[in-house]
Amino acid sequence: MADIDDADLPEPSLKNIVDQKTLQWVFVGGKGGVGKTTTSCCLGVQLALTRKKVLIVSTDPAHNLSDAFCQKIGREPTPINGFDNISAMEIDANDDMEKLQSAIAGTTADDDVQEGVNSLLTELTASIPGIDEAMSFSELMKQVQGLDYDVVVFDTAPTGHTLRLLSFPTILEKALGKVMELKDRFGGVIGQASALMNGGNADGMQQALIGRLEETRTVINKVNDAFQDPDLTTFVCVCIPEFLSIYETERLVQELSKFGIDTHNIVVNQVLFPEKDAEELGDWFDSNKDTLPKEAREICAKMMARKKMQDKYIGQCFDLYGDDFHVTLMPLLDHEVRGAERLKEFSESLVNPVDLEE
Repeated sequence: MADIDDADLPEPSLKNIVDQKTLQWVFVGGKGGVGKTTTSCCLGVQLALTRKKVLIVSTDPAHNLSDAFCQKIGREPTPINGFDNISAMEIDANDDMEKLQSAIAGTTADDDVQEGVNSLLTELTASIPGIDEAMSFSELMKQVQGLDYDVVVFDTAPTGHTLRLLSFPTILEKALGKVMELKDRFGGVIGQASALMNGGNADGMQQALIGRLEETRTVINKVNDAFQDPDLTTFVCVCIPEFLSIYETERLVQELSKFGIDTHNIVVNQVLFPEKDAEELGDWFDSNKDTLPKEAREICAKMMARKKMQDKYIGQCFDLYGDDFHVTLMPLLDHEVRGAERLKEFSESLVNPVDLEE
């Protein structure tokens, strides 16, 4: 864009993330429909050029990784066709919670204990909103930490769900602290009451549940420390040049700051001719529109209106974040970005910045 002087701005690309070798966790998030999955995959492709093993994880209930890579991706790390060192996996909180219940109950062979644990977990998830997702997320983090990957890219759900996911460490630590406090004070009473309601071994049921909660809290604390370390974790905000998306990005940046999570990159997708300026295109249109057929004039007029709107919000984005953030403009293409080859090609735009002064 011709009216933006980028001489003193941070480089408008994600090269800073690729070059930061200490990063282990990269979250990619934003409003629904802004291109988070494509950005996650392209970032994974670029990271794979400098890292030995890269894992891309979808935490969005509406998974799109399989569509982006044009292959079936499951709950376990799946090698991606066309790459030697990229794997991907898609997780589901509901399935993880069912596995978690089975795992806790599986610590004992007592059927009554298993029934009691399931009942208590159901009550617990109902009384602490989001704890089911939090506990399944802790299971995911344990699984991922046990795998040998240099960096993990999270393709997250739309903003609200993502903020809840990132707040799990703080919220769950408080919730579990309260549960442990009640256990210390009223453990015997709770165990006896649970046994009366559900029948079976009160001590076994209580120990199975408390043991897993303690384990979950340990993982969450470790994850929380990692999330708040800018050397290990960063968050990439993705948006499109429209009011609602820019507004959502501002909200996301503020919330990430509250949680102490580093964010200094914004990707703006679906930009019409990012190297051109609306005024420059407008001058061309004004001088040539009389030579164009009516249909062509209407199409160009709509395109110009869209370009002017986009330039306004891109300008606002640079005003808000340009001094401190790497703002990367990604072009609107005339084809979908699907499959290994097109992802490789499009990923180059993430690290080779558009010259805004051309």
